[in-house]
Amino acid sequence: MFARSFQFNMFRGGLSRAAFAPRKPRHPLLRVALGLLGLAVLCVLVFFSVFVGAAMIAVGIVYKLLRQSGKPQANGRGQTLDGEYRVVSKPVLPLSR
Repeated sequence: MFARSFQFNMFRGGLSRAAFAPRKPRHPLLRVALGLLGLAVLCVLVFFSVFVGAAMIAVGIVYKLLRQSGKPQANGRGQTLDGEYRVVSKPVLPLSR
């Protein structure tokens, strides 16, 4: 079997191939500028996600506090669950030969 038989050769043309396969620029300053731009976008996304996560935690805590504000405190009397327990040992496996 040939390796080329599994490739999608729909975009063999010049313009469409360049549009779907961007290359790194050759100019060193432009490469550095695009790298710094990528890092800046990454920092903005991380910064935004940290604040979204903190807001979700804060809303959850406030919701839990407001939901419990009208309920009486549990005193722990009269609601004890008693039971009998026994320890079950692990089954012994036969030795492999």
